[in-house]
Amino acid sequence: MSTRALALALAGLLLLAACSTVPITGRSQLSMVPQADIVVSAAQGYDELIAESELSSDSEMTRMVVDVGTDVARSAEAFLRDVGMEDELRYYEWEFNLIQDDEMPNAFCLPGGKIGVYTGIMPVAGGPDGLAVVISHEVAHAIANHGGERMSQLLLAELGGMALATAMESKPDETRELAMLAYGLGAQLGVLLPYSRQHESEADRIGLILMARAGYDPHEAVPFWQRMNQLGGGRPPEFLSTHPAPETRIEQIQEYLPEALEYYDG
Repeated sequence: MSTRALALALAGLLLLAACSTVPITGRSQLSMVPQADIVVSAAQGYDELIAESELSSDSEMTRMVVDVGTDVARSAEAFLRDVGMEDELRYYEWEFNLIQDDEMPNAFCLPGGKIGVYTGIMPVAGGPDGLAVVISHEVAHAIANHGGERMSQLLLAELGGMALATAMESKPDETRELAMLAYGLGAQLGVLLPYSRQHESEADRIGLILMARAGYDPHEAVPFWQRMNQLGGGRPPEFLSTHPAPETRIEQIQEYLPEALEYYDG
């Protein structure tokens, strides 16, 4: 075997060894970065964002975010135990903040359970069940390790597969930028970067189960995304977008609903 062929074979074995499985969907994902490293870098980014943000002074809305977030977090922890991933629980330290930005109808959950909800999405949520759609979707991104998967892909593509700890020492600025990109946070404050269509669909499916287990009605996901669709604004064709088109997303959610309803005791 030539040196090049041997190198390719070894690289293939390393990538195979660096794979994990997404719960529920069973999809294999690239997972080269230890979870402990992921949550440390994510927590640093979250702390910086919160420090630079204006938090909402609306105590009632803030309480709703904390209450719904706590319910979903408990549901996620029970879910991880049920699928044999209880060892992952040590990486989660849940934190919930409502960020004042009425022009931002969005939310995020970084690895380790660091959640931010923007006030702009609260009218679209319409209440606790709608808010549970939002938070459960974001928490699903976290427990499916979508941020870690994207970080692994970026390290492989941009830094030749360098370990995260090594990259932080040798190229701290570049690595930090890659990390924030992987976790869905743009360099500009308040800019949230989309996950892939595959990640979005997985988060929709897992999120419906999480909210159902937490006692929130997963039926609410359909009218929530219909309201999001009514916000308007130009959208690229679906094949050019990293997000599913709103109509496709709603169709997929309707397909996922029977599975989620098995966990819902209305």
